[in-house]
Amino acid sequence: MRKADRLFQIVQILRRTARPITADAIAEELETSKRSVYRDIAALIGQRVPIRGEAGIGYVLEGGFDLPPLMLTADEIDAVALGAHWVAGHADPALARAARDVLAKIENVLPEELRPFIADPTARTAPAWDRYEDGLDAAQLRAQIRAARKLRIGYADESSAVTERTVWPLMIGYLDARRILIGWCELRGDYRSFRLDRIREAEFLDDPIPGRPAQMRAEWLRRVRREASAT
Repeated sequence: MRKADRLFQIVQILRRTARPITADAIAEELETSKRSVYRDIAALIGQRVPIRGEAGIGYVLEGGFDLPPLMLTADEIDAVALGAHWVAGHADPALARAARDVLAKIENVLPEELRPFIADPTARTAPAWDRYEDGLDAAQLRAQIRAARKLRIGYADESSAVTERTVWPLMIGYLDARRILIGWCELRGDYRSFRLDRIREAEFLDDPIPGRPAQMRAEWLRRVRREASAT
């Protein structure tokens, strides 16, 4: 790997890592020596890249620094294209349109020689699911999640029995070819997931969620990982 590429990759590693990362870990990912990492870090600091490090702890990239957003490798373009094409084929109409817009914007500003990687990526998504009707406006649901406000729904179980729930909506997920709402259910006093096609009615409330949604999402993810590791 050329030195310039290695310097760029070190900055990328630091950008995506919230906690300090050691020279050993960077060297392992880049398949180079720890001594080379030390030299590269010194070179980056010499170029006024705001890297802070402490012996035995690791390096962090301080805020306020960024690289041009479209310095992408072919693999990174494939990753973006794969994700956007998947969303375009599986998300609700508003999000699918946004995914196509993202691809068009990226393709428009990429260098000419890189545009084919967006138009014809090497990674492909599966065909879109059969369409089904959500029981509420998914775009409005995303806005409700961002606003951290409650939602009242009529939800049908497998036998079509409907219960009224007040939910603290946290995120929209994709499972078993269905879109689902993940949130805290006041009726059950716990996290629950709700298939959007089983929601019979929905009322978007002005009541704020009592708590920090980001922390709740992190707690839910930790619980899912613990359950997965236990099986």
